[in-house]
Amino acid sequence: MKLRTKYFGTVEADAREAVVFSQGIPGFPDETAFLFLPLAEDSPFFIMQSVKTPALAFVTADPFVFFPDYEFKLNDATIEQLELESEKDVAVYVILTVKEPFSESTANLVAPVVVNTRKKIGKQVVLEGTPYRVAHRLVNEQEAVQRKGDSHARPDAKNE
Repeated sequence: MKLRTKYFGTVEADAREAVVFSQGIPGFPDETAFLFLPLAEDSPFFIMQSVKTPALAFVTADPFVFFPDYEFKLNDATIEQLELESEKDVAVYVILTVKEPFSESTANLVAPVVVNTRKKIGKQVVLEGTPYRVAHRLVNEQEAVQRKGDSHARPDAKNE
């Protein structure tokens, strides 16, 4: 299928890859199908693109790249709704708030997007009683200070 997107223009996409959110996502109850489009090859960043509304897309990331100790438990109702049978079938994304400079960007760790990758079922889960916040910086404080001092730093810059 041809899909109009917010960030990539029109792309060719496989409709079978669309993840179904039966109850939509918080704030968007009528948006029930999204594709996760990689920002670049081997990137931890993805665009969660609405299949129905081209202007609706969220920048997301694999949280474990930035927060290796990130963990939470899904309740039984969520496991049942996502039809999860194995941990191997789970993908987790967090929605980002991208800022300039990039070192100020944050991730919402309170409401991860959990996807059953085998059955293409998703849900944004709002965690309760968690130590996480809706705005965790992707770049730690020390690294952010170093980046501010380096006007040529880019989010994808590598130390050589």
